[in-house]
Amino acid sequence: MAASQSVAVLVGSLRKDSFNRKMANALAKLAADELKLQIVEIGDLAYYNEDSEADAPASWVEFRKQIKAADAVLFVTPEYNRSVPAVLKNAIDVGSRPYGKSVWDGKPGAVISVSPSAIGGFGANHHLRQSMVFLNVAMLQQPEAYIGNAAKLFDDHGNLANDDTKKFLEKFLRGFADWIGITKKS
Repeated sequence: MAASQSVAVLVGSLRKDSFNRKMANALAKLAADELKLQIVEIGDLAYYNEDSEADAPASWVEFRKQIKAADAVLFVTPEYNRSVPAVLKNAIDVGSRPYGKSVWDGKPGAVISVSPSAIGGFGANHHLRQSMVFLNVAMLQQPEAYIGNAAKLFDDHGNLANDDTKKFLEKFLRGFADWIGITKKS
């Protein structure tokens, strides 16, 4: 059996009971044996300001350390105004700086967008992919994961209640595990 791959999970919603946090927790339960998913909190990251690099805030230092230590990164995000939430964009910026020291560089990555709407956060999903490819994150192309109608997916305890979604997410996680293996060999 292959060694377990550590995956830093960034949730783009700060709300305690958000569909995206529920999805991230469900994914951690469903993850294939070779994936260890761990949510990296982004809500307390100080806003990125290059002037602060000389004495970087502790939140930046810890965040960068956690991302750098991970084998891969998974984004689970809602869509705000056809893009990613500001808190997630800030985390991406914090991790990409200072110039030449990006913690994202060379990591395999994937994105799942989760939304109460029928189109499942399509805009955020693609906007995030564009940013991460620029930062040299090898983003999983298939299967794509736009999870819509999120209000109907979870039971009262936050567990996945839809078998079809569960099967799709298991397929997604297997594909992501394979992608990590392929990307890390390159």
